Amino acid sequence: MATTGQDKTDQAGHAAPLERAERDLVALGILVAAIFLFVGTGSTVMTGIVRSWIYGVGSPDVLLTNALILNIALLIFGWRRYAELQTEITERRKAEENATRLARTDALTGCLNRRSLDEAIAGLIDEAAECNEGVAVMMIDLDKFKRSNDLLGHKVGDAVLVETARRIEALMPPRAIVARLGGDEFICAAIFATGSESAIERLAVRINNGLAEPIVSGGLRAEVTASIGIAQGAGGAVHSSAQVAQDLLHRADLAMYQAKRRGRNRFAWFEQSMEKELRFRGELEQGIREGLKRGEFVPYYEKQIDLESGEITGFEMLARWISPRHGMVGPEVFIPVAEEIGLIAELSETLITMALEDAKAWDASLTLSVNISPLQLRDPWFAQRLLKLLVAANFPPTRLEIEITETCLHENIAVVRSLITSLKNQGIRISLDDFGTGYSSLAQLRTLPFDRIKIDRSFVSSLARSADSASIVEAISSLGRGMALPITAEGVESAEVLSALRRFGQFKGQGYLYGQPASAEAVRRELAAQGLLTSVTDSDPAPETPNARSA
Repeated sequence: MATTGQDKTDQAGHAAPLERAERDLVALGILVAAIFLFVGTGSTVMTGIVRSWIYGVGSPDVLLTNALILNIALLIFGWRRYAELQTEITERRKAEENATRLARTDALTGCLNRRSLDEAIAGLIDEAAECNEGVAVMMIDLDKFKRSNDLLGHKVGDAVLVETARRIEALMPPRAIVARLGGDEFICAAIFATGSESAIERLAVRINNGLAEPIVSGGLRAEVTASIGIAQGAGGAVHSSAQVAQDLLHRADLAMYQAKRRGRNRFAWFEQSMEKELRFRGELEQGIREGLKRGEFVPYYEKQIDLESGEITGFEMLARWISPRHGMVGPEVFIPVAEEIGLIAELSETLITMALEDAKAWDASLTLSVNISPLQLRDPWFAQRLLKLLVAANFPPTRLEIEITETCLHENIAVVRSLITSLKNQGIRISLDDFGTGYSSLAQLRTLPFDRIKIDRSFVSSLARSADSASIVEAISSLGRGMALPITAEGVESAEVLSALRRFGQFKGQGYLYGQPASAEAVRRELAAQGLLTSVTDSDPAPETPNARSA
């Protein structure tokens, strides 16, 4: 609003300041004229009055007396108006100073805001250049602040932000600035002597430790940590201070995301490789968006085998991205990115739709297993949308198995329980994937109605050469028998592993020993050769349709 007002004033040729100046001059002129009139008429009138009262000679001039009275009134009016103008000027100055402060600072924390940050850092760079020193910029982002804010309330969240700003400012050295970019992101910058990387790192450690201390507000206890990205630079003749400031902010931002990827609650220095990684990430995001439209994501299928009989019991759907630029891309590359940019639901449901069409041609005894992203488990309407896909494809729910990773159980156990119950009520089976890698308790296995446990491939693939893996697989198989839960072993990649696995009981197995994941058309040909197709024959294959999936 202040900016808009200023624009109007400028367009009017600074009319408001000129009008105020004219009023001030008029009031001052009246006051000065009244003083001169008072001096000129006052002496004559007062002399006549004194002579009349004391000596009884003559009488004061009536006209001059009236002029004197009017002059006194003008003096009172002029002085009062002058005093009002002085008060108005003082208040206006305070208002302008307050408006300037509000325009430059964050209303909640009192730190600099985004608008004034570039100029402030450029000023630090100029100051440092005069002393042949450099400037270090730190991008500070609070870890999982949104979750804390949602759980404890926005009032506590605001208190956390205020206290965070206070702690950062208390730790900063002289000649430093602190700014809040918005949300839970802060920037601090300070002047350091050349070669002071160790001092900068010690400051980052102090900030990490200081922000990790609990914050108590309104009887509630909030605990947050911070990821810090560091970039260092100095001004020079090649680039302006403003450009150097922009570069440092950009690099500190890249380094901060690297700190988050390394586990949060830590700091990371900017490295040139991060620029390449950022460009690749941007290309990946754009490629996923365009690939979804062009149908570049396709389902591949991995066999699930009954280890005792050697017969195929079903397939697990795996996502593949056939990119014109990058070739065949595995899910470990694009699934995390699709989750972060909010496309995982569309990606997953599109592929599930196409996989259901593929699986309809398989023998009725064969099942289809699909993985579900943790983000989809947070959606209370996921079960209803999945049922809609089944109805549209006319696919029996009893042939579908949903795989939920063990780590998903800790996102929100109440939501997961509700989702599992809803899916099972429709006849869909639920398996606990990657068992042994997370933190599932026996209580969760007992209370959540799983239909199957899948042992993580890291234990199975090393079964023949690792006593620890053998002990873990044996314990899981005993647990499955005790709870009447069938078990699937992933990662069966050699005859030695298969032989060792059979000693622990009856399993389903899947892995490269039985072949690589294959396309829908390749699976159809293999099933046709074994007489395991229903409505589609090998001589009349349906065209393969690209689709997408979460892995």
